[in-house]
Amino acid sequence: MECLAACYHIRDRFGAAHMDSLRGECKRARRVGWARARRHFLVGMTLSATLNACSSPPLLPFTKDTPPLMLVSAQQAGVTDERARFREIYCAVLETRAKVLPDYRPCEKALTRVGAEPASTGKPVDLGPSRRHLIVGFVPGLGWECFSAWLNVTGSVSSYLAQFGYDARLIEVRGLASTEENARRIRDAVLAMPVTAGERRLVLIGYSKGAPDLLEAIVSYPEIRPYLAAVVSAAGAIGGSPLANGARESQADLLQHFPGARCKSDEKAVASLRTDVRQRWLAQHPLPREVSYYSLVTYPDPDHISRMLHGSYEKLSKVDARNDSQLIFYDEVIPGSTLVGYVNADHWALAVPIDRSHPWITAMFVTENAYPREALLEALLRFVEEDLENAVSK
Repeated sequence: MECLAACYHIRDRFGAAHMDSLRGECKRARRVGWARARRHFLVGMTLSATLNACSSPPLLPFTKDTPPLMLVSAQQAGVTDERARFREIYCAVLETRAKVLPDYRPCEKALTRVGAEPASTGKPVDLGPSRRHLIVGFVPGLGWECFSAWLNVTGSVSSYLAQFGYDARLIEVRGLASTEENARRIRDAVLAMPVTAGERRLVLIGYSKGAPDLLEAIVSYPEIRPYLAAVVSAAGAIGGSPLANGARESQADLLQHFPGARCKSDEKAVASLRTDVRQRWLAQHPLPREVSYYSLVTYPDPDHISRMLHGSYEKLSKVDARNDSQLIFYDEVIPGSTLVGYVNADHWALAVPIDRSHPWITAMFVTENAYPREALLEALLRFVEEDLENAVSK
C-alpha cells in the first residue's frame, strides 16, 4: 500500500507536466554530479513509473464471495475501550519529555478524539523503569526491507526505550512477501529471542502489513504463544485495504529499484492485503485467547496528511473519509482487542521516519511526517505493561 500512495498523488495532483519537470531535474542533477539529488529524484522516477499502472475500478467491487460482515460499535464487537487511560499516560510522557525528544506536539494534537471517550481514571502515571523488562519485537510493513537502507534509520527509538528497561528489536521479514512467508520468519525470530517460555515478557508490534503477518504467525505456530505477553496492531492492515483490491503485484515490485533495496518479491504481498482475503482469514481463524491483543489506530485530521498521500487519501475517501491514506480506521482494529487510542498521524508518520533523514523530500512531498514516535512507543509500552499487571491482579 505504501508504494501505491504516491501513484495516486502524482497522477491526481501534479499530472504529466510535473513528471516532465522531474525528469528534467534528474538530467540536470546527473550533469552536475549531485549524488544526493540523484537519490531523491530516483524516488520520483520510481513513482512516475507507476502512473500508467494506476486505474480507477471500484475499490470494493461487487462480489458474493465474502463472509457475512457488519459494522458495529467497538463495544458490540467485543473491543474494550481504554483510550482514556492511554491518553493520561501519553500526555504525561509528552509533557515530561518535551525538551529531550524530537517532534514534540501537545497531547491534544497528538491524539484524535473520536466520539465520546471514557472518563479519565485520575490514576498517577509511573514513568520509572519497566518492572517486567519487556522485550519488544517490531514487525514492519510492506516494502520496509526495500527502503530501510535509504531511510537510514539510526535506532533512536531502540536506544531511547532501553533506558527504561525495554529491549526493543526489529523482526526482519521480507518486504514483498506473503503473510505465510513472513509468519514463518516471525516464528523463527521469536524462538531465537532471549526469553523463556512461560515468562510472557515479549510484546510484538505489527505495523501496517506487519500486523496480519503477526496474526498469521500466532495462529499457525502455537509454539510461540507461551513467550508472548501481548500483540499490538499499530495502524495494522487487519481488515485489509480497499486500495489493494485493484492493485497489482508489479506496482509493489517497483520498490525493488529503490536506492539500496535488498528485497525480492514472491508476487503475493499485495494479494495478502486485499479486503476479501483479510476478512475471510479473520472469519476462518479465531485468535488464540491466551494472548492479549491491543489496537493503536491512525485517525488523522485531513490537514495532518502529507502532500504525497493526498491522492490515496482521496481515493480511499470514496469508501470512507476516516482513513490515514492507506487504511480505514475500523480496518485497523483486531477483533476482541483493547482499543488503545486514535493517533493524529497519517500512515507513514506513525512508523516511517522520512523527516529524520530526508528533509528535502519531507519539505516537498512528505509534509506531515514529523511525529513524536519515541514518546508514543514509550506510552504504548507503559500502557500495555500496566494493563497486563492489572489483569494479573484481577
